[in-house]
Amino acid sequence: MVKIVIDSAADIAKAEADALGVELVPMRVRFGSEEFSDGVDLTHEGFFERLIESDELPQTSQISEFCWEEKFGELLETADELVVITISSKLSGTYDCAATAASKFAGRVYAVDSLNACIGERVLIQYAVRLAASGLSAREIAAKLDGKKGKIQLLALLDTLHYLKLGGRISAAAAFAGGILSIKPVVSIMDGEVKLVGKAMGSKRGNNLLVQLVSKCGGIDFGMPFALGYSGLDATILNKYIEDSAPLWKGKTDALPVYPIGSTIGTHVGPGAIAVAFFSE
Repeated sequence: MVKIVIDSAADIAKAEADALGVELVPMRVRFGSEEFSDGVDLTHEGFFERLIESDELPQTSQISEFCWEEKFGELLETADELVVITISSKLSGTYDCAATAASKFAGRVYAVDSLNACIGERVLIQYAVRLAASGLSAREIAAKLDGKKGKIQLLALLDTLHYLKLGGRISAAAAFAGGILSIKPVVSIMDGEVKLVGKAMGSKRGNNLLVQLVSKCGGIDFGMPFALGYSGLDATILNKYIEDSAPLWKGKTDALPVYPIGSTIGTHVGPGAIAVAFFSE
């Protein structure tokens, strides 16, 4: 039996991980003196409630080599092999720690760098679950994931620049000007790193730009996992985007999978962001 192991950067909480049959290893999130296990004792909604009320950004910590090694040893008591999928190695040291720990288990553990995060990492995990169910070995699953992960497109429209400013990603002046002009940046994860790919003035133009960029990526492969995500306490902004982008989905899928964004990316984008992740055709 092959077991899929994931970190919480994919924003798959413990209950959903159990339903998928995957093992969740949570990152730690700290608000001041309080520390939580992401997706275990801190829900995505609870995270944003605290984020909105806080004057400072929370801190997230990578999963250590020791933690991975301990988890692998525990899981291999019942599983034959493991495939571990982590957040991009260019965004966190979590993958390097997992890969080092995996090397200690004589070819029974394979670590895969998703080169992604959030719902971009999620769709790769969902593909891995599909492959595991088909009876492939851990080596075969890891090889297929590495071969396909470059096709994943993650695009996100941000509602505010405030949290990028708090995190030191942009200057206070740029954040102020963006707020005055109602600039909505669109970001993507490219080669494992977050990149700015467009800017629009106002939410409507931002939605239009997001639709254009999805099409520009080559279209959505609806035979593979895909996902829509939102940050904050409700999906109102995402629902408006879905309505505005109806031609992307109409007649191609029976349902749109919508998920809340959690702490790893939510810390930097804040509430009101929307995102789409898919394998390009």
